Amino acid sequence: MTSANSLVGLTSSEARRRLAHDGPNAVADVAQHPVRRAINKLWAPVPWMLEAAILLQLGLGDYVQAAVVALLLLFNAGLGYFQEGRAQATLDALKSRLALVAPARRDGKWTAVQAAELVPGDIVKLSLGAVVAADMRLIEGTILIDQSMLTGESRPVDAVPGTEAYAGALVRRGEAIAEVTATGARTKFGRTAELVRTAMVESSQQKTVLRVVRNLVIFNGAVTVLLASYAMWLAMPLSEIVPLLLVAVLSSIPVALPSMFTLAAAVGARSLSRRGVLPTSLSAVDEAAGIDILCADKTGTLTRNELAVMSVRPMPTFDESRVLALAALASSDGGQDPVDAAIRGAALRLPARDKLDLVRFVPFDPAMKRSEATARQGNGETIRILKGAFAVIAGLSQSPQEATAMVDELQAKGFRVLAVAAGPEGALKMMGLIALSDPPRKDSAALVAELQGLGVRTVMVTGDARVTAEVVAGLVGISGKAWAASPLPEDLRTGDYSIFAGVLPEDKYRLVKALQKNGHLVGMCGDGANDAPALRQAQMGIAVFTATDVAKSAAGIVLTEPGLGGIVTSIKEGRRTFQRILTYTLRSIAHKIMQLLFLGVGLVVTGHAILTPTLMVLMMVTGDFLAMSSSTDNVRPSPKPDTWRIRNLTIAGIVLGLVDLIFCVSCLAVGKFVLGLDTETLRTLTVITLVFSGQALFYVSRERRHLWSSAPGRWLVISSVTDLTIISALAISGVLMASIPIAIVAGVFLAAVVFAFVLDAAKAALFRHLAIV
Repeated sequence: MTSANSLVGLTSSEARRRLAHDGPNAVADVAQHPVRRAINKLWAPVPWMLEAAILLQLGLGDYVQAAVVALLLLFNAGLGYFQEGRAQATLDALKSRLALVAPARRDGKWTAVQAAELVPGDIVKLSLGAVVAADMRLIEGTILIDQSMLTGESRPVDAVPGTEAYAGALVRRGEAIAEVTATGARTKFGRTAELVRTAMVESSQQKTVLRVVRNLVIFNGAVTVLLASYAMWLAMPLSEIVPLLLVAVLSSIPVALPSMFTLAAAVGARSLSRRGVLPTSLSAVDEAAGIDILCADKTGTLTRNELAVMSVRPMPTFDESRVLALAALASSDGGQDPVDAAIRGAALRLPARDKLDLVRFVPFDPAMKRSEATARQGNGETIRILKGAFAVIAGLSQSPQEATAMVDELQAKGFRVLAVAAGPEGALKMMGLIALSDPPRKDSAALVAELQGLGVRTVMVTGDARVTAEVVAGLVGISGKAWAASPLPEDLRTGDYSIFAGVLPEDKYRLVKALQKNGHLVGMCGDGANDAPALRQAQMGIAVFTATDVAKSAAGIVLTEPGLGGIVTSIKEGRRTFQRILTYTLRSIAHKIMQLLFLGVGLVVTGHAILTPTLMVLMMVTGDFLAMSSSTDNVRPSPKPDTWRIRNLTIAGIVLGLVDLIFCVSCLAVGKFVLGLDTETLRTLTVITLVFSGQALFYVSRERRHLWSSAPGRWLVISSVTDLTIISALAISGVLMASIPIAIVAGVFLAAVVFAFVLDAAKAALFRHLAIV
């Protein structure tokens, strides 16, 4: 291996050998094929049930009904298909951060080498404005590098020979020669990319749909077996039993439930986009409802990620404006050094009375830890100005005794302290101290307080030092113990800490996973590549307005306007979305259970199936999908984080379904024994009864209090009127079913209105008992 001490570099042949051995300096591409993604959308519990129904219909020769159900299946799959694939976008953004070319020493001369072709052992030149293309160790020269997007350190680092520079860092000042130590996935940047690729959490939506379908399959499956057994006991012909079982299967499927999750989240996303929040993942919208912990990165999220002068301490007989004016002269003008930019900006805002003319400027020297300038005063005399580390400046000037105490006080607050000295050559006096820090955003404290009121605890996670983290946490209202060690231990009780300092990207990722393992729904807010794995792993990853492309690609929500108000907006909109989905889910459970039980009672009462597959598909289209208008309903956000209590929801659905069953059986009994309707007309009566009672159930379940407590949304009312009108018109005119007198239709409608108020009374007591809010 070529010696790192020589600047000859590698030969082309050696570089090719190492490239073949170590692989390219790039992140692996792991995009999933579009066809595979499409197949995955058709391979899940609800699609399985629909696919089974399609096969049964094809077996019976009901091709039209099979085609309708197939369209419903494709509609469900299509809505979800276009919301996937963010992992690849994240990796693309990670790769775009890397330099395209780098000056490397090959065959004894400097040449432009593609970043992907760099190998360990390459000698590379780093200069102002360059992106570090791989992990490197400096050999010669000094540079100022900004690694905040990777390490979380808000302050640029002065790199000298022996210092490590990581892939993706930016060179802010100087020039240096470095040797490549790691490439591709083995770099710190590459490990971050790998974490992003593997980060994944099962969404609450996936778990909820699965559990709801599981419960319905268990309950309705048992009822279907009883139906089949009873039909065979009656010696019904197979030509009637098979359609009966098909109707049972169709009535058991919450066909539009996955689509409702997607559509409600899409409506919420559209609302958020009008308020400066861009959801890149629909699941992040409904997941926002249950977030109970927000992990917030410090640098660039709670703070502005820019150094600012926080305090100026002039020595006796001097003032702040004089200290800033002198320090500004000893600062570079127009460069990318954030310290110098902050001091010059502060000096412009507080101009000194006496004008000084710059004669000579010597840039900051990391080895000497100071910069200096020579200036001419108004009387023509020249003075020498020094600016740098306190210990260095104190050793070169007359320093008052109280200066050391001032420095200790400022550093205890997490500030970076610089000293300024000036005077004739050989008679320098310390003029004052300048304290710099990355200050909190103006709205950070308000955000933490508002989140607390919503039941969400804020935790600070940063790669910065413990002292700095604790100071910023105190300023924004985060209180509690601090953890300041890396890596995070597996058995760490995360709930005991509110501040995590000095952590690496892997630690942020592990922290999010640990909190999720303890039952929390986690939000993660960040701005840099070091936050990307945690942003991807969290149920709700939030990238702030100033975030890098990497963070924005990994996040499920991107704030498109300055400030943090979009976080609260997202949580409130998520809770509204949750309430809309909860309504539809509750209605689906109750209605599906009731439909199947009603089918069984009807078989006992009439000796025939009271619904045909055609009528069942008709109700699925007009009922289930028109009911998706509840995705725009007028709802109130919950005051605390929402959680899916499937057990309580199932109990509520069963109870409401049983009350609904009593109403439907009563209508059927009146039609059979009082009105003397024949079997075909009873089927029509069954359809209008199910549709009218379903609408009553919908309006009762949409409100957690009494049904009159809030006005329904406009589109919900329109869809209800459409559903009632279509079914009533078909029933009265005898299209697709036997004709029924308009008086009976009106009678069932009025009975359903009365039933709604009876059901509402039962619901109010039931919801209080089950704590459904």
